[in-house]
Amino acid sequence: MSHETISQSISIVHPISLSHGKNAEVWDTTGKRYIDFVGGIGVLNLGHCHPGVVEAIRDQATKLTHYAFNAAPHAPYIELMERLSAFIPVTYPVSGMLTNSGAEAAENALKIVRGATGRTAVIAFDGAFHGRTLATLNLNGKVAPYKQKIGVLPGPVYHLPYPSADNGVTCAEALKAMDRLFSVEIDVEDVACFIIEPVQGEGGFLALDIEFAKALRRLCDEKNILLIADEIQSGFGRTGQRFAFSRLGIEPDLILLGKSIAGGVPLGAVVGRKALLDNLPKGGLGGTYSGNPIACAAALATLDAMTDEHLKTWGSQQEEAIVSRYQAWRTQGLSPYLGRLTGVGAMRGIELANADGTPAAKQLTQLLSLARDAGLLLMPSGKSRHIIRLLAPLTIEPAVLEEGLDILETCLKQLS
Repeated sequence: MSHETISQSISIVHPISLSHGKNAEVWDTTGKRYIDFVGGIGVLNLGHCHPGVVEAIRDQATKLTHYAFNAAPHAPYIELMERLSAFIPVTYPVSGMLTNSGAEAAENALKIVRGATGRTAVIAFDGAFHGRTLATLNLNGKVAPYKQKIGVLPGPVYHLPYPSADNGVTCAEALKAMDRLFSVEIDVEDVACFIIEPVQGEGGFLALDIEFAKALRRLCDEKNILLIADEIQSGFGRTGQRFAFSRLGIEPDLILLGKSIAGGVPLGAVVGRKALLDNLPKGGLGGTYSGNPIACAAALATLDAMTDEHLKTWGSQQEEAIVSRYQAWRTQGLSPYLGRLTGVGAMRGIELANADGTPAAKQLTQLLSLARDAGLLLMPSGKSRHIIRLLAPLTIEPAVLEEGLDILETCLKQLS
C-alpha cells in the first residue's frame, strides 16, 4: 500500500485501510470484517468505541474541547489526577502529570529523575521499548530500526539482560551482569535510575523475574537510585490486575502510563512519589495539549469500567482461553514452528521457532498474511519479530475470542 503524502519511514504491518470498529471487531473500507487481536497495539483494552468512553467524549466535546492546564486549570484534569492517584496500587502519596503519550511520560520521568537525584546515568534492559523520541530511543534495548541512522543519542544509558523465564535469562545471570557493569562501566553512585517493564511489550511479552525485581528494589533503596516502572503496555488490566508491577511484590518510585489509559484517545501520564514530582522549578513540567479535557473525560470513563472485579474476570477468562488452546496445540503437535507461550494473565505471546530453537521470523511474516486474509489481525514482537503478541480487548465476547483462536489455529497449521 502506497500513500505518497505519508512518510515512507512509517512501517505498516497490515496493508489495509480501516473504516470502523466495535469492541473486538473492525471493518476495512471494502467492508471486510476482521477480529482484532492488535487493539491499536495495546491501546484498546476496552475495545473499539466503548459506549461509556464514547458518551464521555461526546459530553465533554459540548463543554470544553481544549485548555492548556498550565495556562488555566480545568476540572477534567483535576478529577482524573485524583482518580488516578487512588487507582495506583501503592502505599505512598501519589502525585503526577498528564502527557500526550507514553514516550512523553518517559521523557518527563527522566527530567524528574535528574532533578531529584542530581545524576544523569540511566540503566535500561535488553529488549526494552520506551518510545520513539530522541531520549527514549537510547533506552530501547534494540537498535534496528529505532536507532539506525540517528547518531549520538542522549545519555548516558547502559543496558542489562532482562531476566525472565520466558527468555531463559536467570536472575543470577542478570545480577552477575549488573556486578560487571558497576565494576567496569559506571560507578553505582552515579546511577540516577533504573527503568524497566514489568512485562516487556515490544520485547515479546516477557514477564520479569520476581526474585530479580525484589533484588533491584533493594539495590535502589540502598544506593538512593530511583526505580521507574514502564506500565504503558502492561497497565490498565492487561495482565488481569490494575498494573503488572503488583505481581512482583515491589513498589516503583515512578510509573509510566499510556496506551489504554483513555480508551483510544491520546493520553499518557507519569505518576509516583509526590516529593519527586514536586522537585523541579515551577514551569519545569507541563505542555500545551497535555491533559486535554476530552482525553481526560475518556480516561475517567475508562476508570469507571476498570473495576477490580471486571479486570479479574476479563483477565482470567482471556488467559484461560489462550492457555488452554495453546496447550491443546502443543499436545496435538499442531505446527513444527509452535514455540513457547510467553507473558502472564491476558498479556500473552506465542513464539514461532525453528526445530533448533532459532527464531522463525519468516513463518511469522507468513502467519500475519494468512491470518489477515482469513479475517484476523495479529501483531509481531520480539527482537527477531518472531513472537505474536495477543492484544485482543479485555472486553472481547467469548465467542469472538474463540473464533479468532480458531482462525489462528488454522493458519498455524498452514505454516511452511
